[in-house]
Amino acid sequence: MSNYKKAYIAGGCFWGMEDLFRTQKGIKDTEVGYIGGQNDNPTYKNHPGHAEGIEITYDQNETSFKHILDYFFRIHNPTTVDRQGNDIGSSYRSAIFFQNEDEKTEAEKMINIVNDSNKWEGKVATTLEPYSTFWAAEPEHQDYLVRKPDGYTCHFERFSDSFI
Repeated sequence: MSNYKKAYIAGGCFWGMEDLFRTQKGIKDTEVGYIGGQNDNPTYKNHPGHAEGIEITYDQNETSFKHILDYFFRIHNPTTVDRQGNDIGSSYRSAIFFQNEDEKTEAEKMINIVNDSNKWEGKVATTLEPYSTFWAAEPEHQDYLVRKPDGYTCHFERFSDSFI
């Protein structure tokens, strides 16, 4: 487990993001929750300023932060501000929560790659925010689409080919 690292991202409703990331090579665990907001111990009904995010535990011998970001930009629309599909509000913003300067630099590089690709009509609106406490969501939100395969999601692979 010494090769395991964590990444924190948000890209709309956390259910769909978690469901897609869990299938990727090197991903060892996912957890949905709240990050980047104003209150401690947020809940689904009370999470002002928090994004619906996911904590991704990955084996850096099998994948990388760069590959996680590449997939992130392929499964949600990073050009919309505070919106994914029918979900509107800052809870559904596209954000990367960097834990150190290396992650911030990697995220900036990836945003430039995505913008330069011209695959999206608009420019990336994803925010780069310093990591803050990640608060796990309530149990009923964990593994939601595994338990309810016909449940709501606005996430899917928009591009099968990698940005990198």
